[in-house]
Amino acid sequence: MHLDGKVAIVTGGGSGIGLATVLEMAIQGASVVVADIDEKQGKTAVSLVRNNGGKAVFHHTDVSNEGQVKSLVSRAQSEFGKLNLAYNNAGIEGQQALLADQKMPEVQLAFDIMINGVYMSMQSEIPAILESGGGAIVNASSIWGLNCWPEWSPYMTAKHAVSGMTKAAALEYASHSIRINAVAPGPILTPLLLRGWKGDPEKASGRVPMKRIGRPEEVAKAVCWLCSDEASFITGHIMPIDGGMSAEIG
Repeated sequence: MHLDGKVAIVTGGGSGIGLATVLEMAIQGASVVVADIDEKQGKTAVSLVRNNGGKAVFHHTDVSNEGQVKSLVSRAQSEFGKLNLAYNNAGIEGQQALLADQKMPEVQLAFDIMINGVYMSMQSEIPAILESGGGAIVNASSIWGLNCWPEWSPYMTAKHAVSGMTKAAALEYASHSIRINAVAPGPILTPLLLRGWKGDPEKASGRVPMKRIGRPEEVAKAVCWLCSDEASFITGHIMPIDGGMSAEIG
């Protein structure tokens, strides 16, 4: 088990890619703190882990709230004694509209969750991981954090910011035993994708060279690999998981 004995945080761990990552981390031996704003989904994730013999606890967390993010990291330390790994995954799709038609309260919400949330998460996680002797952080960017698509400017902006802050943090802590990377999924069958494509996710597969939607567990396995010692010389990397999309569109 590649993550045996490790302690991990997964934000947005109650559904979609976050849930798949919680389950995969537990299978690989990690103790997981499931962070989510949805208490029902978060507790269900914990039950799934425990029913399969794994270790997990739920901690209600709004990642746009600095105090709650700090409390999350403290919970990992008090519950399991340390923090080694984090997957900063919480996100929303944002409003779909032309940039000039975007409503700023909704834009700000997207930025608060996906920019400030990831930034504040790393600010709290990094000292705790240093205290444990080192580890790894993976942030949730997107294929749209490397390229763009019209009428999704808040989401695109946020994910580009995640890509940038991941590289900056990776350089700052490369000599301090913390590796920091990001995954950049293409279309993945998640609740977010279903909402974004109004219940018809297959429309999202049109530009995927592999001609299908990805599965959450395919991203989860990549996240766990980046967290493991098998990726020990990889930091500052934004890893596309997109069925070949980035190869075609740049």
